Amino acid sequence: MGEVLPELGAVIWPVGTGDSSTVVVDEQTVVQVDLHDLAKADDDDTHEVPVVDLLVDALPDGADGKPYLAVFVLTHADKDHCSGFAELLARVTIGELWATPRLWREFDDPDAPELCKDAKAFQEESVRRVEATKKALDGGGEPSSGDRILVVGYDTDHDKHAYSELPDRYLATPGDSITALDGKDFAGRFEAFIHAPFKADCAEARNETSLSVQVTLTEDGGRDGKMLLFGDLAHDTILKIFAYSEANNREQYLEWDLLLAPHHCSKRVMYTREDGKDVLKDDVLDAFERHARDGAVIVSSSGPIPARDEDGKNPPHRKAADRYREIIDAGNFVCTMEWPSKEAPAPVTFGVDAAGAQILRADVVELSARAIVEKAAAGPSRRLAVVAAAATAAGSIAAARSGAMPAGADTRTGPERVQDAVVASRGAQAPAATVGFGSD
Repeated sequence: MGEVLPELGAVIWPVGTGDSSTVVVDEQTVVQVDLHDLAKADDDDTHEVPVVDLLVDALPDGADGKPYLAVFVLTHADKDHCSGFAELLARVTIGELWATPRLWREFDDPDAPELCKDAKAFQEESVRRVEATKKALDGGGEPSSGDRILVVGYDTDHDKHAYSELPDRYLATPGDSITALDGKDFAGRFEAFIHAPFKADCAEARNETSLSVQVTLTEDGGRDGKMLLFGDLAHDTILKIFAYSEANNREQYLEWDLLLAPHHCSKRVMYTREDGKDVLKDDVLDAFERHARDGAVIVSSSGPIPARDEDGKNPPHRKAADRYREIIDAGNFVCTMEWPSKEAPAPVTFGVDAAGAQILRADVVELSARAIVEKAAAGPSRRLAVVAAAATAAGSIAAARSGAMPAGADTRTGPERVQDAVVASRGAQAPAATVGFGSD
């Protein structure tokens, strides 16, 4: 793909064990799927990146002058999928929210697991947007950007909640295909096919109600890249997704170039507990392998994979990583906190252009940042490069501060290296601020 990142793709952030995926549709349209912004990410000696700070810098400016995020998608309300949402909401304009009915069920149930403060903030904002949408419709209009919401899934408690009064265009269920983002249609460019949550699972454990999608990104020449995002689903629900789509001749919605390993590389995806022992279930692995495209990559959004598993330990799990490696090409399993190294993790950047879909090397991301600066006067930057380069710079800073960089290594931050490269290539002063890191 050369030295410049494509216009289309996704960034999976190094945030420890949790999910933060940013999908870039075009220069002005960015979708955030889940968020795991840790307080410790602001410390000098950590490799996890402060996602909210970096998104604020990297997002395009909206009509109100604030950073603009077209859509925020919450797969489910666990803390490692929504930490930092309240801060993000305060600092950027979020055009549209995608929420599941499960939040209303838990919010009203005194016996439900306690929601963290960011999950409560998300639910309160969802409730506000439902009311704003109803008010706009009652007045003969449509909700504005910043008030829009899409409720994804169906709950047996549906009729008890205000979202049930919304017209069908504000509701989605498994089997639906979505191409609109914050009121604008991106058919032929972006498509999200809804796989779950299923109605039958609405009262199951929270993880099993995760919003699950296949995202397809298609470049202007017709080449596409497909991502499967299954939240924290386990074996039985994932197998049901494959069974339903295959039975209904919708295999195209099961294909993948990138699989975000469900539940942070949990063994519960392919092992079930029987008589006190983990029993391997090849059926789900066979399903993943059956629908993988050539060169497919599996990404574990997690801390480093352990050398061995211990009973009772949370993911990531070694045995899950080993099983994933068996169904893809050598070297195509990636852990976010080990990419490209444990000492200096960088964002996993998935790009789609005329050459196809692939994971881009960290050095390519930085070279792209250099190109952004050098070509700043020629026009707007590529938003995917802006987002990825911002996260790469943060990783470089963390590595340098923690002393993880090898002796004699270049300890300049990403922006500093870009600035110096421009000076060297131009023989003149580089821009005072690194263009592309939050600039249009």
